[in-house]
Amino acid sequence: MINLYAPSSKSISHRALMVAGLAEGESLISNLLESEDIARTRACLEKLGVVFEKAEDGFKVKGLAGKIVGRDSQSPLVLDVGESGTTCRLLTAIVAAGQGSFQIQGQGRMHERPIDALEMALKNQGVSFAYLENKGCPPFVLATKGLKRGIIEISMEQSSQFLSGLLLAATMAEDRTIITVGGQKVVSWPYVGLTIKVMQDFGLKPEIEVYENNTWQSKILEEIKQIIPGRIRFIITPGEFKARNYNVEGDYSNASYLLAAGALKDGPVLVHNLNPDSLQGDKEILDILKKMGARVVWHKGQGDSENSAAAGSVLVEKQCSRPLHGIEIDMGSCPDLVPTVAVLMALADGPSRITNVAHLRIKESDRLEAVSNELSKMGCKTKLLEDGLEIFPQKIPRGQKISFKTYNDHRLAMSLSLFELAGIDVELDNPACVAKSFPGFWQEWTKVVNG
Repeated sequence: MINLYAPSSKSISHRALMVAGLAEGESLISNLLESEDIARTRACLEKLGVVFEKAEDGFKVKGLAGKIVGRDSQSPLVLDVGESGTTCRLLTAIVAAGQGSFQIQGQGRMHERPIDALEMALKNQGVSFAYLENKGCPPFVLATKGLKRGIIEISMEQSSQFLSGLLLAATMAEDRTIITVGGQKVVSWPYVGLTIKVMQDFGLKPEIEVYENNTWQSKILEEIKQIIPGRIRFIITPGEFKARNYNVEGDYSNASYLLAAGALKDGPVLVHNLNPDSLQGDKEILDILKKMGARVVWHKGQGDSENSAAAGSVLVEKQCSRPLHGIEIDMGSCPDLVPTVAVLMALADGPSRITNVAHLRIKESDRLEAVSNELSKMGCKTKLLEDGLEIFPQKIPRGQKISFKTYNDHRLAMSLSLFELAGIDVELDNPACVAKSFPGFWQEWTKVVNG
């Protein structure tokens, strides 16, 4: 049995840092992921005045008590989000609740990733966006005098992070805010659930109402499994988050590569530091592995500790040496799993289909096209759909060396490494890009390969 360790959750690390940064007092964030994206969030919060002090197991965070101040329009406060989409979208909404001018800029494909849905939502609040390059994308200068009371409508067709950012920002509005969801569809709802859970943990609980039986009915977070545009709203009463000690749980997104390895290797893999009751959408990887034919069992053993957030361990192994089989699946709630699952599908014994992930085209790469291109190097046939991908496995070219392109996308690099377990000599053009979310990936992967 190979013992592996899931890194701390990137999604929760972002949110915990931002909420602690807005809180009154000093928080201790333990088990914090230290990756390039999280470093960007910390650096931007420091520019806003949040004070960080390295602790033995994380960071002490002295918050702003909900007071965000920029500069004048002639010299806006510059916030460089790098290639972190989460930092960009959540932080844009947060500074819109402040006072002054802020310049949001990034690197790489960040300047091609749309932010205009958030601009439309904030326009009626008097917030202005001046785009410096491509209209609707960073870099831009945001000017604001704060958020008023009233109703804000947001589309989640491109990203759930727009709603997450507005929920955080509304805690600093002048009065009660109602946020409604427009558009035709919603993607990645579980990430909004994570945002609300962190808000609750720091003392502010948004009200959630769903339109049922011709009336608005109050719901708790655990009752919401999906969002239907026009039939859900969030009511936020302004207030200050309260500082606290907070422990970040393990990351199912980054654990997916390790868990998937168990479904491919001749021997079980045990992945530690995962919360069995997590709200993370990418916990879906466990059900996907089961549907494809792997054995998945929760296990109490080495690696569980009181210092891990609700830590548990998951064992994954092949079922009697049988190959994985193809499935058809809607992955709208767990898009970050698509590269991992696509590689598993390429190694299955029949065709597969992934749907409801059109928004993957505006990630660090066009992930749908990138996955299709790289699978074809294995001889695998694919068909790009408007909102997904069909995969038709072919005979695996075992023993061959194949050079894969990562597109500087951390999730592509880690998922393509799984082909190594099918007898392929995998060569990546930029293996270092995993530092964006999982700096210790190659150390864990060495255990997988050598195990």
